[in-house]
Amino acid sequence: MQKEMAYTPRELMVVCAAREIRDDEVIFVGMRLPIIAFALAKRTHAPNSIGFFETGIVRDTPSRELLYTMGDSPNIAGAQWTTRMANLMGLMATGEVHLGFIGGAEIDRYGNLNTSVIGNWQPPAAPKVRLPGSGGGADIASLAQRLAIIMPHEKHRLREKVDYVTSPGYGYPDEHGPAGVAWRKRVGLPRGGPVALITTLAVFTFDAQTGEALLRSYHPGSSIAEVQEQTGWPLRLAPDCAETIPPSADELRLIRECDPQGVWTR
Repeated sequence: MQKEMAYTPRELMVVCAAREIRDDEVIFVGMRLPIIAFALAKRTHAPNSIGFFETGIVRDTPSRELLYTMGDSPNIAGAQWTTRMANLMGLMATGEVHLGFIGGAEIDRYGNLNTSVIGNWQPPAAPKVRLPGSGGGADIASLAQRLAIIMPHEKHRLREKVDYVTSPGYGYPDEHGPAGVAWRKRVGLPRGGPVALITTLAVFTFDAQTGEALLRSYHPGSSIAEVQEQTGWPLRLAPDCAETIPPSADELRLIRECDPQGVWTR
């Protein structure tokens, strides 16, 4: 019998994120785990993918060294283009970015993300917590052709409705119509929407017509019941819902070559 390989939840999340990347695509990479996921995809199934980094860097090869921030010197050395953030955002506005990665403090069943405030923020009330805000998150969520979200799986993060929509997913059903792609069109978003929510317990996809999250897979050692317990809305299952395929030995080797000290993946 083959010996089961040991891996961390973050290493599994990297593998799941890399699986969302297709060959010949332009990827808005994002920080932390997406950096490793981009490198993994480049070295396995997507050798012709291109990485956009929010600081204005374009690469067709991963950095040779671990990146702590997107602006680190190793990310600049060997880049195809080092420019301004506005130029990359402009390319994304024209539809050039196929897949973007972002995270959030809260997400709801329609893929709307909050990175702004926790609690009642309407005056005269004051929010419980003030968060960093959008950064480029709202731009990526609005303009990329597809959106993948990576975050820890905790019930207070996966909510029926977020306190504040920083980065739009599929909106909410209202008097004007349903959530989903129809909502995005109503508010003037030309394309896109979430296609994956990758957490420490599971991977969700989204029904583009209703906008609702569908449980695609639950990670080894977890279960549908545990995912439901830590999710703030009633789960809907994808037709092919099953256990997440674990990392291969080759995938783990490549991840650990990229992050030998486990800065992002342990």
